[in-house]
Amino acid sequence: MTDNHQKKKGRILTGDRPTGKFHLGHYVGTLRNRVKLQDEYDTFLLIADYHSLTTHPEKADVVRTRANIREAVLANYAAGVDPDKVTYYVQSDVPETAELTLLFAMLVTVPRLERIPTLKDVMRDQHIEQPSSGLMNYPVLQAADILAPRADLVPVGKDQESHVELTREIARRFNNTFGAVFPEPQALIGDVATLVGTDGQAKMSKSLGNAIFLDDDPDAVKQKVFNMYTDPKRIRADVPGTVEGNPVFIYHDAFNPNKEEVDDLKDRYRKGKVGDVEVKQKLTVAINNFLEPFRARRAYLEARPDDVIDILRNGLSRARPIAQETLTLAREAMGLTSVVYPSLTEMYTGRAPAYSAD
Repeated sequence: MTDNHQKKKGRILTGDRPTGKFHLGHYVGTLRNRVKLQDEYDTFLLIADYHSLTTHPEKADVVRTRANIREAVLANYAAGVDPDKVTYYVQSDVPETAELTLLFAMLVTVPRLERIPTLKDVMRDQHIEQPSSGLMNYPVLQAADILAPRADLVPVGKDQESHVELTREIARRFNNTFGAVFPEPQALIGDVATLVGTDGQAKMSKSLGNAIFLDDDPDAVKQKVFNMYTDPKRIRADVPGTVEGNPVFIYHDAFNPNKEEVDDLKDRYRKGKVGDVEVKQKLTVAINNFLEPFRARRAYLEARPDDVIDILRNGLSRARPIAQETLTLAREAMGLTSVVYPSLTEMYTGRAPAYSAD
């Protein structure tokens, strides 16, 4: 790997929970932006396996998560997230994050955590009446994820901005209480679209069975496109149809680069001069053409399983020393010096300290 990190504007923390396959909705919502930002920012890509424990702590879920870590690497790589530009690493491989979480938890009240909107959403959606302390504390863990590499920016949708605001509060309170260690990261609000599912009823989701996956083969894409929901009022090809809000045309706009073709299809659809079959045939071609580079990159990496481990190992070799340095700075600022080691710097890094705490 070449080190291109020092040339860039600032440091970003982004990440995925390893919950399984990635679909077109993930690409539109996050992966596309990562590919763009990797050339502008020093990006850290966290595979957040600890976060999966907050709602799925059973042994079978933990084992499944280990397999899903590989899938997260494959999907990001296939989408074009370059490990020569982006630091991939697994959350639980950086134990310093857990210690930072403990330290930060002392700076946040329970009522403050209860006001996090997405925490309420998770409890509602997963029918959790009595949340574990781990679930209640997950916004603090997220703050530790962001602050361990001392990230300046966190790409999020508008609905996630409250998480970054809590992180800013934690950083500010720590700095004011103990000394300046942490940046106050900014939320990088992007145009994070929600892609409607193939059923037209909700956003694309694995659990709803309405997803086109990034590793679907051409036949699977064709089958899913031809089963897509369209205009329910249009019973024949010669009946004028509605383009606005029609999933087939939402997908054309998102994945068909031939705008002249899309405009022509829309015009004829509105006039009742084209059938759903032709519209879906051309969408199938467009999506398969879009996914072909994904399939090629994925096949390349799948044929080299050791490279997946190398990507994570190389990322960890960069991410963990930064987290160790961060924890050292935090503990020394707090006065949590060791009675065994002359300096926390030596304890965590093996290096002689530049100075020693009293």
